[in-house]
Order: sequence, then C-alpha cells, then structure tokens
Amino acid sequence: MGEQPIFSTRAHVFQIDPNTKKNWVPTSKHAVTVSYFYDSTRNVYRIISLDGSKAIINSTITPNMTFTKTSQKFGQWADSRANTVYGLGFSSEHHLSKFAEKFQEFKEAARLAKEKSQEKMELTSTPSQESAGGDLQSPLTPESINGTDDERTPDVTQNSEPRAEPAQNALPFSHSSAISKHWEAELATLKGNNAKLTAALLESTANVKQWKQQLAAYQEEAERLHKRVTELECVSSQANAVHTHKAELNQTVQELEETLKEKEEEIERLKQEIDNARELQEQRDSLTQKLQEVEIRNKDLEGQLSDLEQRLEKSQSEQEAFRSNLKTLLEILDGKIFELTELRDNLAKLLECS
Repeated sequence: MGEQPIFSTRAHVFQIDPNTKKNWVPTSKHAVTVSYFYDSTRNVYRIISLDGSKAIINSTITPNMTFTKTSQKFGQWADSRANTVYGLGFSSEHHLSKFAEKFQEFKEAARLAKEKSQEKMELTSTPSQESAGGDLQSPLTPESINGTDDERTPDVTQNSEPRAEPAQNALPFSHSSAISKHWEAELATLKGNNAKLTAALLESTANVKQWKQQLAAYQEEAERLHKRVTELECVSSQANAVHTHKAELNQTVQELEETLKEKEEEIERLKQEIDNARELQEQRDSLTQKLQEVEIRNKDLEGQLSDLEQRLEKSQSEQEAFRSNLKTLLEILDGKIFELTELRDNLAKLLECS
C-alpha cells in the first residue's frame, strides 16, 4: 500500500531560528494541513506538511522524540535528523491535545517496530557469531583433541600392567605391540585432522574479518539507498499530501456551499418572521389604541358611577330624613287622634247626661 495519511489537522508551522536557537521563524503564512503518514513496508511514521508544493515539515518519528506542550495552543518537538525544532500553533487546546496523543501513540508504535526489527537482526546474526566466537575462544590443538603426553601415558601403562602382575590374565607381547601401533596410527590421524581444523579455523577467521568489512560496506550502501528512498518517498508523499489537501479543499468548498445554502434559507425564514412580526406589531398597535379608548370610556363610566353613588347617598339621606319626619308626624297624629277620641267620649257622656 506504500505510505498513507492516517491523521490530519491544521496548524501554523514554525521552526527554531538556526542562528539564535531561541526565536521562532514562521514557515507558513496561514494555517496548513499537518498529517501523520505511515509506511507499512518499513514500519515508519512521519509528520509531513506542505505549503503549496513546498514541504515545510518532513520529520520521521523515532522512539527518543518528545512532543512538549509549551502553552494551551502551542507544542514543539526536536528532530535530530533534520537538525531543527518544529513548532505548531493550533486554533484550540483540543486540537493540540489530539495531536499530542497521536504523537505519543505513533512514537510507541515506532519503538515497538524498532524492537521487533532488532530482534529479527539478532536472530539472524546469532548463529554465525556463535560459531565464529566459539572457534576463536577455544582454538583446536593436538593437546585439546588427543590430550598431552602425560595424559596419554596412563593408557599405555594400563595396557602393560597385566603383564607385570602374575595374578591377572596377561596379554601376549605381540598383541600389546599391535595395540601400540594402532594408537600411534590413531594419534597420527588425529594430528592430521587437528592440522586441517586449525587451517580451517584460520581461514574462517580471515573470512569473518572479510565478512565484517563487507557488512560495513553493505550497511553504508543500505544507508545511502535508504536516504535515496526517503527522498523519493518524500516526493511521493508530497504528491499524496497535495491530493489530500485538494480533497480537503473540495470538501471545505462543499461544506461552505451547504452552509451558504443554509444561511440563505435562514434569511428567508427570518424575513417571514419579520413580516409576521410587523403584522403582529400592527395588531398590537390597534389593540393598544382600542384599549386606550376602552380605558377612557371606563374612566367616564367610573365618573358617572361616582356621581350616581353620591346621588344615591344623598337620596338615601333624604329618605332617612323623610322617614324620620313622617314618623314624628305619625306620632303627633296618634296623639291628636287619642285626644280627639277622649274628646268624643267626653262629649258622648255629656250628651247622655243632658
């Protein structure tokens, strides 16, 4: 699959001033896309950012790198291969935290990939090192294979001791001489083998030195090829990043068009709401005017009611006075009637008497 982007964000890119090593120098005029790329072929993670067609960040993540947050929206890391320090300014603390989390995640993945690669190299190099090291530490000599003359003497003595002891079964002298010749032939064979092994050891040692020199040359060539591959991959990744950036721009344009459409619909809706609000305002003004008229009429009615109440109170007072006068007149009339009744009775008595 090659190298593919696995995470992208936008930020302002800076590099440390190579002269002062203190001040930050902006490498982009505006926020650009900063992406993590993963090469599945070599298990390599890189941070790449393009400003147009120019690569302003091309940093390979290694296990000894550290991403440091220096503020709520700014972070930095040092790249020893590029001999510089990169800085990123984000639009929010959330974007900075997300980028830092991804940096730590891919740094750990790079560490594990490096350990696996070292284990594979150790496994492939261990058999040859052990064989060469064992030969160098324990060189073959005639004494190490056949033993020293002192060590070989007891074998012959033990074979001759039965002839000196009459209590044991002694071997014939001719048989003992054949055994001695046999051991001498065996010793000569072992010495010849030992000489061959020694020559083979010396030749192997020379081959090991030659192989080490060839290995060093191969490593230098591999490093040179690796740098060349990195340069070619950088060009390829830049093209991929440009394509990715173009896709992001197309997506951004589409999102902006959708947003514009939504805003136009919202403007139409607001216009309708404004028209409705005007109608409601006119209705409110009309109702307010009617309410004022009703209030004025209520005030007039309240004045009339107050006059009526005063008249009613006055009429009630007059009625009370009239009732009081009428009651007085009735009392007087009752008295007069009683007097007239007495006068009538007296006159009737006088008439009867006369």
